[in-house]
Amino acid sequence: MTRSVTTRGSTVGRRAARTAVALSATAGLTYGLPSLATLRRLRLRVTPTLAGVGAADHVALTFDDGPDPVSTPQFLDVLAELDVQATFFVLGSLLAGSPALAREMVAAGHELAVHGWDHRPMLLRGPRSTRDQLVRTRDLVAEVTGRAPRFVRPPHGILSAGLLVAARELELTPVLWSAWGRDWTAEATPRSVLDTLAPDLRGGATVLLHDCDCTSAPGAWRSALGALPEIAARCDDAGLRLGPLAEHGLPTSER
Repeated sequence: MTRSVTTRGSTVGRRAARTAVALSATAGLTYGLPSLATLRRLRLRVTPTLAGVGAADHVALTFDDGPDPVSTPQFLDVLAELDVQATFFVLGSLLAGSPALAREMVAAGHELAVHGWDHRPMLLRGPRSTRDQLVRTRDLVAEVTGRAPRFVRPPHGILSAGLLVAARELELTPVLWSAWGRDWTAEATPRSVLDTLAPDLRGGATVLLHDCDCTSAPGAWRSALGALPEIAARCDDAGLRLGPLAEHGLPTSER
């Protein structure tokens, strides 16, 4: 007979473990096998906040894997022309090499969030290593920009119990995505990104793109960059606001 858990920490840990087992499959498999649309629909239905489903009149624009001193400034230029702000999920290892760029991003109205220190899947880490990844990146974002990040997205969108527990302790809200452009492949083009996004580009969506090719095909970021004006135009035509997660109406973690 199993004894009841009486400590808050243990309760949170067990709840997180159950959640991670249920969700890491839908998150990770959906990332690796996007043809399994039923898994994506399950995530949207069961965990809408985790999938980034927000305000019905808003689309959240998010980027992973930067900042990169070559590609990210080009995204900043296009976004400035469009008068659009976004959320950038940054890798601490890259942020450490481009602090001035990060300050430029924040000065332009963009939001920085935690992607991890490197891009190794969290499922391959123990709880302590996972927490260290989040803490190091969170603290560096705060130190460089003067603003503490509010959101976390694990590499590949693959969750773990350790990540969910650490995120709660650190008051970071996990957010994945509900629409993506498969912009990391060598075959990706602005048109293919738009065509892939189109079925899910609707009110409440969180869009996943990449501003860096550190884990993508070389130069793949250009496909996302080229798609941005049309993404903004389609949102405008539909009467939807396009902006960062901070304006998406998602509940955030609290102690």
